[in-house]
Amino acid sequence: MATWEVIVAIAGLAVITVLTRGFFILPERELPMPDWLREGLRYAPIGALVAVIAPELVMSQGQLISTWRDPRLAGALAATGYYLWRRDMLGTIVAGTATMLIFRLGLGW
Repeated sequence: MATWEVIVAIAGLAVITVLTRGFFILPERELPMPDWLREGLRYAPIGALVAVIAPELVMSQGQLISTWRDPRLAGALAATGYYLWRRDMLGTIVAGTATMLIFRLGLGW
């Protein structure tokens, strides 16, 4: 690509990013939103999190895992248990990661 094409592409991407990310910030007044949409958007973050984490837990190299001896399952179980016990996000991450490392490095799973 020529230099001017790269500059135009970067400028175009910057404009698109500002418009899409600033869509709710740019108007001077709050945009009207139906109650059903507002209620649905409450669940968007958890839905996105599940969509990212679930395949990582149950699949390996595009295939469903075939054994329960997977350190990711033990880590997810430990993290869930810790979160239900303490309701602490940092501790949840540490508990899940530590459990996964123990099973992977210590037990060789």
